[in-house]
Amino acid sequence: MEFITQMVLSGILSAALSVIAYKFRMLTFSGAIASFFVGYTVGVFGSVYWLILLVAFTFVGLAATKVDFGEKRRNNLQEGDYGERTHRNVLGAGLPACLVAVLYGVLHVFFGKDYDLAVTVAFITVLSVAAADTVASEIGIRDKRVWLITTFERVKRGTNGGVSVLGTLSSLAAAAFTGAVGWLLIFGGLGADGIYILVPITMGVAGSLIDSVLGATLERRGVISKYLNNAASALIAAAAGMAIVLFV
Repeated sequence: MEFITQMVLSGILSAALSVIAYKFRMLTFSGAIASFFVGYTVGVFGSVYWLILLVAFTFVGLAATKVDFGEKRRNNLQEGDYGERTHRNVLGAGLPACLVAVLYGVLHVFFGKDYDLAVTVAFITVLSVAAADTVASEIGIRDKRVWLITTFERVKRGTNGGVSVLGTLSSLAAAAFTGAVGWLLIFGGLGADGIYILVPITMGVAGSLIDSVLGATLERRGVISKYLNNAASALIAAAAGMAIVLFV
């Protein structure tokens, strides 16, 4: 695909995603603007296929927000008034994807295809972590049996660092779905490197657990925000996934 065409398609898809999400009250105005820039960066520096995967993940995550929304609202566990995300939510999940996309573009220019596989796995991992964390939070909130991941003491739903059986199983399903769909969309099949499809799936769940650990420790103490927690967890998992491809 010619670069100019890639830029135009990325702009159209990113704008469409932002407008639709804003119209359906999935994003605030600031969230929609942030969503456009995240999508455009991923599409231009990565590829249109990367952007399509990002769009698919975004709508899956936003749809999960609407599950049992009435109950979440009654318990004051929802995002915003209608489950909408602000620019902070978008950037917390989207900046890691942008950074990996820029890394992909830079390495591709200077080293050709030498690092394409490793960085692409890192990108899919970022989305797997985001999907696992979002679904674990939005679906797992239905489970009233919650434990703090660091001490395993019982805590209330919505507690930073709290985990549940339903939430953990949901995160595994979300990571598996995102990792598998992402791999097949970008690579078109398993191929000779198909074994690496397990990396974004495994690291997706690991990243979600890292998010919970950071939530139970640094976030709970006010050292970091939940948005920085989201970004840090995704980047740690992505770096680990990239290292596995390069050195294992």
